[in-house]
Amino acid sequence: MTRELPQRVSDRIRDIVGERGILTDPADTAPYLSDWRGAYKGKAALVVRPASTAEVSGVLALCYQEGIPVVTQGGNTGLCGGSMPDASGRQIVLSLNRLNRIRNIDAANDTLVAEAGCILADVQNAAREVGRLFPLSMGSEGSCTIGGNLATNAGGIAVLRYGNMRDLTLGIEVVLPDGRIWDGLRGLRKDNTGYDLKHLFIGSEGSLGVITAAVLKLYPLPTEKAVAFAALPSPEAAIELFKHLRSLCGPRLTGFELMSRMSLDFVLRHMAGCTDPMAEPHPWYLLIELTDSSPTANLRELIETGLMGPLEDGQVLDAVIAADEAQAAALWKLREGISEAQNFEGPSIKHDISVPVSSIPGFIDKASAALSKEIPGIRLVCYGHVGDGNLHFNLSKPLDSENADFRAQAGRIGRVVYDVVAQFTGSISAEHGLGQSKRQDIVRYKSDLELELMRSIKGLLDPKAIMNPGKVLPD
Repeated sequence: MTRELPQRVSDRIRDIVGERGILTDPADTAPYLSDWRGAYKGKAALVVRPASTAEVSGVLALCYQEGIPVVTQGGNTGLCGGSMPDASGRQIVLSLNRLNRIRNIDAANDTLVAEAGCILADVQNAAREVGRLFPLSMGSEGSCTIGGNLATNAGGIAVLRYGNMRDLTLGIEVVLPDGRIWDGLRGLRKDNTGYDLKHLFIGSEGSLGVITAAVLKLYPLPTEKAVAFAALPSPEAAIELFKHLRSLCGPRLTGFELMSRMSLDFVLRHMAGCTDPMAEPHPWYLLIELTDSSPTANLRELIETGLMGPLEDGQVLDAVIAADEAQAAALWKLREGISEAQNFEGPSIKHDISVPVSSIPGFIDKASAALSKEIPGIRLVCYGHVGDGNLHFNLSKPLDSENADFRAQAGRIGRVVYDVVAQFTGSISAEHGLGQSKRQDIVRYKSDLELELMRSIKGLLDPKAIMNPGKVLPD
């Protein structure tokens, strides 16, 4: 593992982090050198696991001095290869999974200070123990980390009500590439004293520095919930229902998840314990969740009222409302099982895009038509967070095609999808980041000035370009 590093450098790193902070055995390092899907693999000169911000500072200062590239890694649950080293074996993987303390909870200020290696589910539980909610929620919450959530500006299923990671973060602590520590851990909701530097690092995928801790916003813990599953004739009907329920329910509308019939078919076919809530199939579905912290909110009555008119006029074809928590969980399982279920159908090409909410129907129609013309028989697995315009526009291979042939067309297929996204002034990455998979694509969709400004920021903060090279910025 260390043959690409001078022995004196390896020894100095060991002095900084101790024996527990270095991994060299191939069996120990293997999980850090392949992403969870096996889609990206790399080699590393060393896997380093600091246990404090001071140790991160010491390692980065040494790497900066020696010109050693550093790839920061959290839970390694990303989808774009952003936390993988390259194949050179000269980069260091800096894993923050030992930096996992919750430093402080201030219930009166509704804030929690978590280190970057904290598992998201552990942060949710810590907030719940003091009667508060940390609302970031996603399928990987049992293994993804706060640092990774910050690095990719994670979204998840509750962005509609609470926002993404930028909205949930008041302050951060960052180790700069040269080892200096910026302490921006301020739990203030008003601080108008110049540039808001934290937003440079949130969403930067470890390319500007290492976020080691954050002040996170907490909210009242919901005590009431209502979940409904509705069948619709079209995405246009979904947008009309969204406008209607948003006006009726206000901030209680927490989740509004769209899924195509093919998405549901895959789940019913491959995920154990899942059953169709409807008596007959329909083209599109919505999973709707209302939450409130008032015990007298009467959310079930509210969602029944909200669905009554659309059912009568045909905007909603059918609907079921969960009678209890078990039924609510069963309905959510239909939505959360889509990504895993698609894997059973052979190779898939995934796109994490966003467009204005009003443009969702037009995007789906235009992109679907373009893809069907380009690759007859391609299977569309479209689902996502309608309330914030984020769709997971995933594609499974035609039934009569070869796996290798389909994979080889990923670049061409991506161009078709992203060109349609651009026509609707959207983004080719809504919540997964750019990593190494999309960094070259942004040349086509960002202006020269925007790329110049991004490179200028990178050059200012990381002049030796040691932080996560080969990610985010195009060549």
